[in-house]
Amino acid sequence: MMNKYQFDVLIIGSGSAGLMSAIQLSDSLSVAVISKDEILEGSSFYAQGGISAVLDPEDNFNSHISDTLNTGFNLGNKDSIRFMVEQAPSAIIELEKIGVEFSHKGSNYDLTTEGGHSSKRVAHVSDKTGQSIQINLFATAKNKKNITIFDQHLAVDLLISNSKCNGAYVFHKKTKKVIPFISHNTIIATGGASKSYLYTSNPDTSTGDGIAMAYRAGCEITNMEFTQFHPTCLFHPNAKSFLISETLRGEGAKLTLPNGEEFMHNYDERLELAPRDIVARAIDNEMKIHGYDCVYLDISFKDSKWISDRFPTITNRCKELGIDICNKAIPVVPAAHYTCGGINTDIDAQSNINNLYAVGEVAHTGVHGANRMASNSLLECIVFAQSCAKHINENLLNRSYQKVDDWDSSRVEPSKEKVVITHLWQEIRRIMWNFVGIVRSDSRLKSAYFRIEQINKEVDEYYRLYTVTDDMIELRNLVQTSKIIVESALSRKESRGLHFNQDYPDKDDKIYNTVIINS
Repeated sequence: MMNKYQFDVLIIGSGSAGLMSAIQLSDSLSVAVISKDEILEGSSFYAQGGISAVLDPEDNFNSHISDTLNTGFNLGNKDSIRFMVEQAPSAIIELEKIGVEFSHKGSNYDLTTEGGHSSKRVAHVSDKTGQSIQINLFATAKNKKNITIFDQHLAVDLLISNSKCNGAYVFHKKTKKVIPFISHNTIIATGGASKSYLYTSNPDTSTGDGIAMAYRAGCEITNMEFTQFHPTCLFHPNAKSFLISETLRGEGAKLTLPNGEEFMHNYDERLELAPRDIVARAIDNEMKIHGYDCVYLDISFKDSKWISDRFPTITNRCKELGIDICNKAIPVVPAAHYTCGGINTDIDAQSNINNLYAVGEVAHTGVHGANRMASNSLLECIVFAQSCAKHINENLLNRSYQKVDDWDSSRVEPSKEKVVITHLWQEIRRIMWNFVGIVRSDSRLKSAYFRIEQINKEVDEYYRLYTVTDDMIELRNLVQTSKIIVESALSRKESRGLHFNQDYPDKDDKIYNTVIINS
């Protein structure tokens, strides 16, 4: 068994951003991709909707840019948005080259509309776009001789010296050993942090690992108060984290109360196609006013064959649970879905630490602002993974490896009280849901901060005393990321986009980002 690995590039995370980075890197570079679970387990794989791009002759870049800025409540970085939008058509072509077959109507893309878009510009592969992209990226990466893929490996901490990243300590879940992965460049592509909340559309992997590691290393963490709550997660006791894609609303599905009454006209003239923050708050408000456990999304007025052909994944999953979406409405609730903030990066995905990059949901590129527009997320993954790889390809000069100490576990022992981890995990997620959710207030945020700070100290002590485990690593990251979210929410003295504070219900004329740095 090796006690350390050495690679030109270490990629932490195997979603669309991580795998796209890997296959875009030069064949002359040795590349390691580590995945905390199975390779095809993560938010990218479960992304149903699509990827936005100007592909219709009647659409244009300026419209896509304007829609993105407006949806983000003018907090987005216009230069980053323009870069992403202008690269989008070529990103689609690049995905097609590796085997992604987007849905077509005749010779044209079958483009659809989602919330915030003023034109049809969402390319999709039926309702399993993320799955198709992931499968093809993985197949391409496996066939490249310079790429080595390590599943069941979970990064513990980054290796930092003199403001430079030299890789990471990595826990192997099967052997229970921590191994140094030494690298010239490191790319964090670990996804978001929505597992911080009790109810989420995300898989179990979304525990904020990359954000917490980067924070501990001294990275700037930006705008973490903006957690997007997807309006329509399937409400069923056996439907763990199953998302009902926004494309249903794009195709005309209506939100209703249990009696069939529509309500979105009371909130926004765009109705069901209003941006997600508005739709989520509307549903949350209706549930609170009436005391409902859920609302309903109805597309049953469409032709049954069209529904099953257009949405096979949703149709089949609902059918497994006894819901025939061709004949009845779907019960839905909002759930934590996407982290719009993250590790602050530039267009080349560089962080403020040398040789450390971040791509995908874990990064704050500035393209989402205060609210992500639908289907800009997969686009961000692909475009910035390409720019990240290009920057590394053109700038990797030093090929000597930093000397790194082996992991020292001589002063710890196995824990005999694993129930502590389970209890604290559940407590954090309930605190975040009840006090840092869709509608906030300073008093609730302060209560959350006080308790999470206590939990953070308990977890830190636990981490120092006992042998490291995957559950402990994730809990440590979850609590630190939750603390950052609350700190960021407390520092924004306005309501903008995804952050709504009852004590500051209006937008501030001054547009600013919140930045949290480990002191």
